[in-house]
Amino acid sequence: MSIIVYTESEEGKIKKIALEAVAYAKGIADQMGTSVTAVTVNSNDTSELGKYGASKVLQVSNDKLNKFNAEAYADVLAQAAKNEDAKVVVLTSSANSKFLAPALAVNLDAGYVPNVVSLPESTSPFKVKHNVFTNKAFAVTEIKTDRKIIGLGKNSYGLKESEAAASTEAFSPNLDAHDFDMEIVSVDKATEKVTIADAEVVVSGGRGLKGPENWGMLEDLAKTLGAATACSKPVSDMGWRPHSEHVGQTGKPVASNLYIAVGISGAIQHLAGINASKVKVVINNDPEAPFFKAADYGMVGDAFEIVPKLTEKLKEFKAQNA
Repeated sequence: MSIIVYTESEEGKIKKIALEAVAYAKGIADQMGTSVTAVTVNSNDTSELGKYGASKVLQVSNDKLNKFNAEAYADVLAQAAKNEDAKVVVLTSSANSKFLAPALAVNLDAGYVPNVVSLPESTSPFKVKHNVFTNKAFAVTEIKTDRKIIGLGKNSYGLKESEAAASTEAFSPNLDAHDFDMEIVSVDKATEKVTIADAEVVVSGGRGLKGPENWGMLEDLAKTLGAATACSKPVSDMGWRPHSEHVGQTGKPVASNLYIAVGISGAIQHLAGINASKVKVVINNDPEAPFFKAADYGMVGDAFEIVPKLTEKLKEFKAQNA
């Protein structure tokens, strides 16, 4: 018996959120006195999985799975879980994992809890703490089914190394035509240097920047911090920035370690999408902007003066500490 963890990859490379999920699975395995088995799909390099606690890797290679398909991937993981007699399956809380989780829960007759933020409070009974109400509160939920599925919230556990010698085995699940009843026709990919999903730091702009021509200063700040750029819904609706950068309840959720909001008033839909970020910094010339109530740090002033000075100071700091 082992803990199964699905390790998401992109173009053959294991994602950072997947490594965090492996580390988290190792934490559960230590609680339960068992081991971690990672499942990869068409991944080129699995060497890092052992570094974060996986003792075994089931490597699936199938050209039909080059494009993500929730039904097919759920079938792969269900077969892996049964093959390893796993009682716990760990996923991330990415869009893809939230898509496949319900199908996997049906396949395994398992209970599923997304947005989990810490190791189980107990394993018998099995209780986990997770975000609810668009990250405004926490709940502790008991999973009573024999098999359990956990969706780990991004940046909630961290990349904790736990060196293990991971053996790799080829795994060939039996997939039939019904697994591919849904066909992926095309995939539109964002081309940011740092994606919102993987970024630990996000620099986001709103209507206060007055126009797309002023985004250069945010991009300079983001480049200095190694951050992703993002925006509020009105900005993407007006075409100032691509929709792939829209964060909020109706856009992409953000759970970064640092979220810097520039010229964003802080509508409730935006706050709902970024509440899981650990540290929130707001720069706005309106002291009554709602965002200040949700922020950890705030600066009242003209963004066109503050942001360039902040970037300059950060560059100086990096140069001195290189």
